[in-house]
Amino acid sequence: MKNINAEIIAVGTELLLGQIANTNAQWISQQLANEGINVLYHGVVGDNINRVQESFKQAGDRSDVIIITGGLGPTDDDLTREAFQQISQLNLIEDHSSLNKVVDYFKQQGTDMTSNNRKQARVFEKAQILENKTGMAPGMIVHFLNKVWIFLPGVPTEMKQMIQDDVIPYLRNLYGQDVIIKSKILRFIGIGEAKLEDELKHLIRNQTNPTIALLAQNDGIIARLTVKAETDKQANDLLLDVEEKIESKVGQYFIGTGYQTIENKVVSMLKEKKITVAAAESLTGGMFTEKIINISGASQVCPGGIIAYSPQIKVNVLGVSSDIIESKGTVSSECATEMALQVRELLQTQIGMSFTGVAGPDESEGHKPGTFYVGLSSACGKIMSEKYTIHGNRETIRRKAVIKGLEILYHFLKKL
Repeated sequence: MKNINAEIIAVGTELLLGQIANTNAQWISQQLANEGINVLYHGVVGDNINRVQESFKQAGDRSDVIIITGGLGPTDDDLTREAFQQISQLNLIEDHSSLNKVVDYFKQQGTDMTSNNRKQARVFEKAQILENKTGMAPGMIVHFLNKVWIFLPGVPTEMKQMIQDDVIPYLRNLYGQDVIIKSKILRFIGIGEAKLEDELKHLIRNQTNPTIALLAQNDGIIARLTVKAETDKQANDLLLDVEEKIESKVGQYFIGTGYQTIENKVVSMLKEKKITVAAAESLTGGMFTEKIINISGASQVCPGGIIAYSPQIKVNVLGVSSDIIESKGTVSSECATEMALQVRELLQTQIGMSFTGVAGPDESEGHKPGTFYVGLSSACGKIMSEKYTIHGNRETIRRKAVIKGLEILYHFLKKL
């Protein structure tokens, strides 16, 4: 198996300023991984010729394939060609086919072409020209000092067309790769990243192929398994073996594979079991119900919800006993269970959920921000609430409360 190392450099000050997300590098990495090419570095450099040159020199010293996106346009701050030309001393020439395309574009638009637009047709002498089928500036593949340099437009649609039509076939032919790299995502909820790592420490310390990488996300933890293999079947078998070993250790927290979210899983389970759910939300203000109804087909399992933010709405609309509010407060186990019971009866569902607590920034009813209760009431007689105390700002607390509610509902459904 040949070991090919690649690097991706995005050129553009707008990326450094955060005005545009560098999604190009992510997408290109995925395509190269499928071809068994390792991407070891991602870089972003602004529109400064000295810094662009420096990033190119560094990439050329350490990588076999360097893919550059951006900086091929007509303006003065498009410096990719100029930076590489100063490093390589390769001649820049005008590609007639590309120039004709630029000229024809302005004719079709009925506007005059400014002289700087000719710059988009400049290419390196002896480069392989990559036709831009959706834009104007062509791409290029250049061999320099035994390295492959690939220059692509920064516009995602133009870049992707060239990668798929030209770059991947070119690299396949050049390197004749006989290895694929495949990944699989395992999703977990109800366990922290440190705890999950501790539970899997033996597997992680002894990993070779596949490798295991843990990553905390807003809705739980993922484990990304990555394998190198000669065939697709071999890759799938290796991934399945590690997945089964992980499930044997932490299966109680495992919710699924791929990009299925916890709300996807919950809605799927509700459909399968023909169960409906409704939520009474104070702390979360409708965020739980929104998560559910964002999933296609949610109308089968969620007829609606009630936002009961103030004590008056809890009593007058939802039907929570005023005695509970006065004696126990709104931030209490008693209030949470009553809210779950009342919303289930009002909306005639099999399950009622509730959320009440303190999002902050100030204390409420003597409770610190981050204190909240999640309640559940079911038609089969299950009534419960759980208290949580978490840290974070107002948005974080509310979001984590929703995730806790989905987790509670998920585990309840699993037992039915």
